[in-house]
Amino acid sequence: MDCYKLYEPINTLKPVADNVWIVDGPEITMRYLGFGMPFPTRMTVFRLADGALWIHSPTTLTEQLAREIKALGHVRFLVAPNPLHYWWIKDWKDQFPQAVTYAAPGVRKAAAGRFDGFEVDLGEQPPPEWARQIDQVSVRGDFFSEVVFLHGGSRTLVLTDLIENFEPGRIRCHAMRWLTRIGGVCDPDGKTPYDMRLTFLRHRADVRANVRQMLDWQPQQAIVAHGRWYERNAVPELERAFRWVM
Repeated sequence: MDCYKLYEPINTLKPVADNVWIVDGPEITMRYLGFGMPFPTRMTVFRLADGALWIHSPTTLTEQLAREIKALGHVRFLVAPNPLHYWWIKDWKDQFPQAVTYAAPGVRKAAAGRFDGFEVDLGEQPPPEWARQIDQVSVRGDFFSEVVFLHGGSRTLVLTDLIENFEPGRIRCHAMRWLTRIGGVCDPDGKTPYDMRLTFLRHRADVRANVRQMLDWQPQQAIVAHGRWYERNAVPELERAFRWVM
């Protein structure tokens, strides 16, 4: 039995806005403080003006999902947005060899041995291939960094672990309920996990500037990888979730 009640149906495209979709994936277990902590997974798909698909934090690739993706457009970009979100990049690259793989800071080291074929490192500014349609900000810490993206046409913000928002009613395991409570990542007050904030202690001014950039973009919705995402009221949700650094 899964520890977390998944966001069914999984492994299928779900529309979010014009040219924006999510795919809710299976549960994955990460080691945390000696525990196996289960996470629901979620990827995001943007379709660009020329029909190219930009895929953020790919989830497991099933035959049915591959057919849906091929019907949607041609996969050109595969993005690993932080050192925890690269696991299925290899499977997608094998299926879509024409796609270019992009790595956030720290991903190459984390993925070594699992996937060593990253082709482009993400920096402070969006690469020219998508700069006119997708903006980005790099939130850097001492041992963890994440790149956050904005789809300009729909004003959809995409984060990964900088906000986690687990719904208590979906958690079946007592240990998971305990860990999400002490981590400060329970809906309706999901935010950056307390332990993860340690990596930003020396970079608070930079992180504050990064968050202000996100707010200045005035996103309408904000997608997160784990838990309930924000279908509306993205700006007040960001202000609430990042109050620890503002």
